[in-house]
Amino acid sequence: MKVLILCNNAFVKGNGLCTAIQSVLSRLRENGIEARLMAADNADSDGDQPDYPLRHFTFPFFEPLIYANGFRFARFNKKEVTEAISWADIVHIEEAFPLQIYALKIARKLGKPVVGTFHLFPENITANLGIAKIKFISDLILYAWRDWVFDKCTHIQCPTELVKKHLEQYGFKSELRVVSNGIDFPVSIPVPVSAQVPSSEASASNPPYRILCIGRLSNEKSQKTLLDAMRYSAHASEIQLEFAGNGPYLKKYKKISDRLVADGVLRYRPHFGFYDKEGLAQLTVKAYLYIHCAWVEVEGLSCVEALRYGVVPIIAEGPLSATSQFALDSRSTFPVFDAKALASRIDWWIEHPEERDRMSAAYKDSVSRYDQKRCTLELIQMYRDAIG
Repeated sequence: MKVLILCNNAFVKGNGLCTAIQSVLSRLRENGIEARLMAADNADSDGDQPDYPLRHFTFPFFEPLIYANGFRFARFNKKEVTEAISWADIVHIEEAFPLQIYALKIARKLGKPVVGTFHLFPENITANLGIAKIKFISDLILYAWRDWVFDKCTHIQCPTELVKKHLEQYGFKSELRVVSNGIDFPVSIPVPVSAQVPSSEASASNPPYRILCIGRLSNEKSQKTLLDAMRYSAHASEIQLEFAGNGPYLKKYKKISDRLVADGVLRYRPHFGFYDKEGLAQLTVKAYLYIHCAWVEVEGLSCVEALRYGVVPIIAEGPLSATSQFALDSRSTFPVFDAKALASRIDWWIEHPEERDRMSAAYKDSVSRYDQKRCTLELIQMYRDAIG
């Protein structure tokens, strides 16, 4: 089977979509599938390049915002797209933008089946444009994606059940399959250590609790909710916040953090950093709690990454936040944007360390179904059904 993965860009570090695309390519190849990538070329000349490289398209006026959110658009022509699709048995589109619209047109002429993955809600885009509250705009985008792209696919991979139900509500006609993007379960993982900062930063008798938040620093990820929660937490002075990620809101969140320290709310200045896979694993095993504040999230595998190490989560729950499916009970959820509720959950887990340790083991056991090996076999079966 020859599979063409088609997207605008697959080489932006810290972008969840790019990470998912690179992962599915390697997993398909490990399972004996010929998988090739068509995307904009990698800006890092020393890094991997797509099998069918496209040029980068600079989007007028919006390019700085697009760049800040870890995305790139590709420039394409008929010859390039036709060559790639002619090679493939099946085309897998990862977005619903002009490149995919054009590819569907070529695939239809060549009689090649096309499947898609729903990676983004329209609100992932409108939130960064500051118009997320104008619902009819998000609805228009979703209907356009449905009519111009996804309804022309045989199957749509829905990373979560929430995504499937949402697409059903909007009348998507293609077959909807719930298949997680999955995470890698390595043979060995770092040994969990105490969730304490070094003794140079705190006294041994009263060490702070490390609380971890992973994700791009942006509107829809809503890390501000965690920062705001510190003003309501009875244990704020005992907490060390760790933010793993980069994004357009980095300076804004650092200013808020500085104010929390200056006002005496936080004793320990929050840390902000961008980590490679190994560095993130080392940071995660030191965490006492993992916080996921996003109000728009198709899946949120960074949460699963934390759970596999037994870190107890507290996850935002809302109509567009699928990540709350990973919570085992209501002690690990809070309403989106509700800083007071989040502070209450944080305080409860800090005040019940034995229960936190018990649930740590339960969470570690709960994520085995998201193993990439299993998810890859489900994806391959979807390809076979589409071709058949």
